[in-house]
Amino acid sequence: MDNLRFIRGIMESAATFTAVSGWGQVLIGVTAIAATFVSDRQSLPWAWVATWVAEAGIAAGISVASMAVKSHAANVPLLTGAFKKLILTFSPAMFVGAVLTAVFIKRNLFVLLPGSWLLLYGAAVVAAGTNSVRIVPFMGAAFMALGTAAFLVPDSVQPWMMLAGFGGLHIVFGLWIARKHGG
Repeated sequence: MDNLRFIRGIMESAATFTAVSGWGQVLIGVTAIAATFVSDRQSLPWAWVATWVAEAGIAAGISVASMAVKSHAANVPLLTGAFKKLILTFSPAMFVGAVLTAVFIKRNLFVLLPGSWLLLYGAAVVAAGTNSVRIVPFMGAAFMALGTAAFLVPDSVQPWMMLAGFGGLHIVFGLWIARKHGG
C-alpha cells in the first residue's frame, strides 16, 4: 500500500494541469474590457485602482469557477497535485504585484501600475504555465511583452495597453485554449 501511495504521489507531481478553461479566459477578457471603460471614467487615481482591483477579484472568481466546471465536465478532480503546483507557481508574482501596488499608490506612482501589472501577471502565467498546456506560457510571454511596451508608450496610451492585455490577450488565448484543449 505504501508503494502505491508513493507511485500515485510521483505520478500526480509529474502531471500537467489541463483544467484551464478557455471559455473562462474569454469571459475574463470581456470583464476586463468593461473594467477598462469603467476605469477610464474615473477622475481619481484611487477609483481607477479600485476598479482594476475589483476586476482582479472578479477574474480570479471566474478563473476558479470555470476550472471547476471544466474539471467536473471531464470527470477529473480539480484539487490535484498539478493544481497545487499551479497555485504555488502563480502566487509569488501576484504577491509581488500586490506589494508593489501598495507601494506605488503610497508614493503616487500610479503611472507605473499598468506596466507592472501586465509584466507581473505575465510572469505568473509563464511560471504557472510550466505545469499546464503548452500555450499558457506563451500567453504569459505576450503579457510580459505588452507590460514592457506599456513602460515605453505615453501615459495616455496605457489604458489601451490594459485593454489589449487583460481584455484582448485573454480573449485570443482563451479562444485558442477552448478550441484546442476542450473548452
